[in-house]
Amino acid sequence: VQLQASGGGLVQTGDSLRLACANSGRTFSLYTMAWFRQVPGKEREFVAAITSNGANTRYSDSVKGRFTISRDNAKHTVHLQMNGLKPEDTAVYYCVADRTLDRMIRQQGIERPRLWDEWGQGTQVTVSS
Repeated sequence: VQLQASGGGLVQTGDSLRLACANSGRTFSLYTMAWFRQVPGKEREFVAAITSNGANTRYSDSVKGRFTISRDNAKHTVHLQMNGLKPEDTAVYYCVADRTLDRMIRQQGIERPRLWDEWGQGTQVTVSS
């Protein structure tokens, strides 16, 4: 699976952005999908995940209530709708995938970057104060 994230940009506090991740593989519907983010000098941070069929989602506490992850398996895309953006949301956002993590959507550990097999190139999100 090849992942390409897009939709990042420079916005102001309180604004919204919608990130998209396009997948070129034919087995997209088999993958658990997620978004991580990273600030220079810090570890990659889990943001949100969605199961292969889109029925279940998981969010980090820092974005819960503001961000929404969704997917369209027919179009091979996953989105991250980000509302109420804050300066601390500034980071490079990565789209990631794995075929084995549906079962962990409610378990501790899914936030660990090393569990995820496929990583795309990131898209920069900058939120000015």
